[in-house]
Amino acid sequence: MEIKNVRERLQVHDADLTESRFSDTKLRNSSFVNVALQRSSFTNIDLSEATFADVNLTNVSISDSNLNGMKINGVLVSDLIRAYDSRREGR
Repeated sequence: MEIKNVRERLQVHDADLTESRFSDTKLRNSSFVNVALQRSSFTNIDLSEATFADVNLTNVSISDSNLNGMKINGVLVSDLIRAYDSRREGR
């Protein structure tokens, strides 16, 4: 199924959208609950002000990304990276 040039609110329940492709798509203010995104790829995505809770991030890789203000369990990621770099340089 192809959805193109549409502005619509979708309610999707108990669906299998495996191998779907989303490009030039706005999903602002959307909610994802009990969603499987294993082995998915995200490129040029704006997740600013998004909230993640009870998320499995096993083996997730983040690169070439703006992490300003990002917190993990209330700790700024920039502080974590700075502490990591300091320990590495101290070796």
